[in-house]
Amino acid sequence: MSTLSATNKEPVSGASAAKVDMKLEVIVIPVADVDRSKAFYTKLGWRLDADFPFDNGFRVVQFTPPGSGGSVQFGAKITTAAPGSAQGLYLIVSDVEAARKELVARGIQVSEVFHASKPGAQFRPESDGRVGGPDPGRRSYSSFATFNDPDGNTWLFQEITTRLPGRGLGNLDILTLTDLLRETEQHHGQYEPTAPKHHWSGWYAAYMVARQHGKTPEEAAQLAKLHIEGAL
Repeated sequence: MSTLSATNKEPVSGASAAKVDMKLEVIVIPVADVDRSKAFYTKLGWRLDADFPFDNGFRVVQFTPPGSGGSVQFGAKITTAAPGSAQGLYLIVSDVEAARKELVARGIQVSEVFHASKPGAQFRPESDGRVGGPDPGRRSYSSFATFNDPDGNTWLFQEITTRLPGRGLGNLDILTLTDLLRETEQHHGQYEPTAPKHHWSGWYAAYMVARQHGKTPEEAAQLAKLHIEGAL
């Protein structure tokens, strides 16, 4: 069975369409001063992926938050949007209070942790729907904190510990996951001969999570070792 394209009314094979992955990997944020923004996002502790200037004045800078499959770009001649007009950019964290403390320790101004008593209050700082402290039941998707970059682009921490059904492992595809499993198997094989008795799944999980958070294979192997031996 086929369906019709919404734009050109041409038949589209359902099977073929299902094979095309579309990954949102980069968003562009508008800034007024590229070097000032670069210094700010460096201060956040985000990974600098690129800073490419060109002879015609075009410049693109890219940063990736720790553990993120998506990145942000800003620069010169990269967007016509007004600086500071990017609002409510989500940063998903497993512990919103810990995430806030980390940025505060880096000298970043971050709001107090809050939860919303009214839908949408997380996007409206002037709203009376913001209640101090995390969600009383610590429900996923319900606790927040916010901060701004120098231009006023706003970032929103959202705490998620249990995802809604249908959510997977970020941007992993079959090929990437296969490569990661092989890498994990190799490093576990090096650890196993001298390891205490343990189930391989615990080591694999700790290793893969560490790699997803940007650790090197050596760092991930050490964290997996500590996880196993600390749990015994």
